[in-house]
Amino acid sequence: MTDQPDPTPSPSSAKRVERGFETLLFNSRWLMAPFYFGLVISLVVLLYKFVMLLYEFIVHATLAKESDIILGVLSLIDVSLTGNLVLIVVFSGYENFVSRIDPGNHPDWPEWMTKVDFAGLKQKLLASIVAISAIQVLKAFMNIDSYDQTKLAWLVGIHLVFVVSTLIMALSDRWGHSDDKGGH
Repeated sequence: MTDQPDPTPSPSSAKRVERGFETLLFNSRWLMAPFYFGLVISLVVLLYKFVMLLYEFIVHATLAKESDIILGVLSLIDVSLTGNLVLIVVFSGYENFVSRIDPGNHPDWPEWMTKVDFAGLKQKLLASIVAISAIQVLKAFMNIDSYDQTKLAWLVGIHLVFVVSTLIMALSDRWGHSDDKGGH
């Protein structure tokens, strides 16, 4: 007999390596936390842009035409919707991929914050993108004299692609969800 170790690892040491690897993979989810923090920083930038737009809107309101007022409001709504979109991604992404958020000590938190699963996240993201796209198309129609037909057609076409994509995604999620429950 020789004193050399057995070259094949014992089942227990192979299991430890596997468990260690799985732990490493599971803990790698925390690498997403800085991304969500960066998105929070982008909210600060959006707030700055919103304040600048609001200032310009107020300063020019007395001399503005009705269509300019509507366009100004649409611009403010556009930035607000983008901020909402970022918040949805931050909260639901963190909850779904990094760590659960305990709303127990925060009765004023919105109910959706800890209840949006990945399918719900996709739906909210796509709905927000469609809304933002619709505002861009509406802005273009409010300034229809300054848009050439090709650019307007592209805006409408891209908006329709977003709408159709959202509908297809919603239908596929619904069909997939009903299949999971044994439905039709």
